[in-house]
Amino acid sequence: MRQRIFVGDVQGCADELVLLVDRAKARFGDAFELWVAGDVVNRGPDNRRALELVRGLLESGRGRYVLGNHEIHLLLVAFGLRDLARNDSIGDVLGAPDATEWVDWLRSRALVEPGVIAGQPFAMVHAASHPDWSLERLCEVGSAVQARLAGERDAARAFLALPADADPLRDALGRMTRCRSVASDGRWSSADPAPPMRPWHAAWAERSHGFGLVYGHWARQGLHAAPGLRGLDTGCVHHGRGRDGFLTAWVPDESPAADGRRSFDVPDDRFWHIPARRRYYFPEAGGLDD
Repeated sequence: MRQRIFVGDVQGCADELVLLVDRAKARFGDAFELWVAGDVVNRGPDNRRALELVRGLLESGRGRYVLGNHEIHLLLVAFGLRDLARNDSIGDVLGAPDATEWVDWLRSRALVEPGVIAGQPFAMVHAASHPDWSLERLCEVGSAVQARLAGERDAARAFLALPADADPLRDALGRMTRCRSVASDGRWSSADPAPPMRPWHAAWAERSHGFGLVYGHWARQGLHAAPGLRGLDTGCVHHGRGRDGFLTAWVPDESPAADGRRSFDVPDDRFWHIPARRRYYFPEAGGLDD
């Protein structure tokens, strides 16, 4: 059985991703799978190398990967629906001779990756799930969104061009890749919680779902280990912006515990933290900070 290793937002920090994979190889040989919770690209210096490493693992059957908001941003730019922002670093992908092939590969990626760890079902998603969605509903919506993105290019472009309130699946794409806050009526926002909004995972936890969620996206929140939840974005690319940045991985126990503990229980110390090698990101006014 392969050890699953879940990793948060890479955002072009390829050196740290290589160090993480080297650590996995030293510990497990080839008997591991890398599960990447989105945002492999943007803000950091080496998006192409990070993507190539992730793609190589996927194509060898040793990885899973879900789209994040920065991959969706790349697709929007590639389709001419959004301009590059001054803080973007995805020119190494979009300016390459094989950019069209990379765009088509990215838009065929999943939004949700389900699995089972030591008998406990779970899903990996970049940002959030609707608090009311069951695991089956989350996977169903993720598959429907993926089908829209992966279809004929003009249809995919038209789907991305839709405003969120014009199409439930376009809204779901935003929720799964950008949400941080929710309201009591189900509305979501990418902003940090402020009343009457609250963290999406607080509302989710109140439903007592029987499955776990692994996610990224929320660097300002940092590592979030709570019952049923593992939030892994620890802001590697944001190192030096008043904080230390890390590329964080979760390496859960794949064996059922004799005492009945489950992988998504807490406390949990099964995390690897790869320190950022330097400061990468020097934001200019007017740039996106999602």
